[in-house]
Amino acid sequence: MGNHTSEHILVLFNPEHDLALANGDPHYMPSAAVRQMMTDLAVLPAWYAPAGSRIVAPSAYNLAFLEEMREFFPDLPRVCTPPEVATGCWQDVQPWGWDAVVKRRLLLLGVDPEVLPDTDRLRLLREMSHRWQAVRLLARLTEKESAWCGESFFFTEEQQLREYVEGHPATVLKAPLSGSGKGLNWCKGAFTPHIRQWCFHVIRQQGGVVAEPVYQKETDFAMEFSSHGNGQVKFCGYSLFCTNAGGAYEGNELLSDTAIEQRLSGYLSAEALRKVRESLEQELSLLYGKLYTGYLGVDMMICRFSTAPVYRLHPCVEINLRMNMGLVARRIYDNYIHPCSAGLFRVDYYPTAGEAGEAHEKMKQEQPATVSAGRILSGYIPLVPVTPHSQYRAWITVRPT
Repeated sequence: MGNHTSEHILVLFNPEHDLALANGDPHYMPSAAVRQMMTDLAVLPAWYAPAGSRIVAPSAYNLAFLEEMREFFPDLPRVCTPPEVATGCWQDVQPWGWDAVVKRRLLLLGVDPEVLPDTDRLRLLREMSHRWQAVRLLARLTEKESAWCGESFFFTEEQQLREYVEGHPATVLKAPLSGSGKGLNWCKGAFTPHIRQWCFHVIRQQGGVVAEPVYQKETDFAMEFSSHGNGQVKFCGYSLFCTNAGGAYEGNELLSDTAIEQRLSGYLSAEALRKVRESLEQELSLLYGKLYTGYLGVDMMICRFSTAPVYRLHPCVEINLRMNMGLVARRIYDNYIHPCSAGLFRVDYYPTAGEAGEAHEKMKQEQPATVSAGRILSGYIPLVPVTPHSQYRAWITVRPT
């Protein structure tokens, strides 16, 4: 994001971003699993970064992987190994998300402090990433449109949380700053000692807890936006994704925006989608337009009710003030998938070394890729190299429609 020549743009995958924000300490050390993800998926940005930019990634296997991929997709960015970062003349740095940890990492790699956000800006970004912003935005949106559903509260006292949980058959409690699908507590009408203890810790560390009723969800989707820091936040596509029972991200469908709108039209009119898109452009411009430069996503869901209208839109479940997997999927579809094809984008975790490699080899044999003029028609494509040590794998499968 920004008017810079691509070869002076440095792009970095820092999946620990949400956890680093929640922790707040520039010296925060993510868990071994998150560090493994950082290593295994280091070149994932190659699929969404500007053509000609450089991706921070270690070692030979990432270089070899991208060289191989560039035979089919010549515009893919190149690798910049950590020792090479200090020799570059970077005008713009684009991490997955900005926090004190990634800033410290970039400074240690030798990036000029002038191109990095200062302490005040990082503090502001942390405040703007707080779930309290989604609580406020949801209230403003549902005020405008009575056919939408959703309520969300930010409570600062244990007694308020107890009354809310005990007053609803099912609720979800959320830590204001936490990782995707993490920091959630599902309650069934009882404020148990475990939940009480969790709330006590979150209130002490983050000032409060977000509480919401649990809805009967039919489908997850998101609207993706970009902010150039000039006061305007613009819609830049849809994301149709799936989560597991605990709310953690599992994968995205690779479809055109038109196809996603058609899929959603079983529940909502095109007019309703246009209305929420325009309302969000307006509200997000007021909220972030002059303060933030980069991508952001608003997660939504369609909920089922026993009274008419049966299907209602929940227009703001989360705001992700960073790059996100839905945007990765949007970019992959728009830039690399043949218009007559559709597919699936997944990020999988394998607890045992070697499992990722087996799954990779099996899919390579069973679903060989067909690529024509830089567009994937069908088959399996790994998005990152799979090594004997890999535990995370990002991949797509494509089929003709």
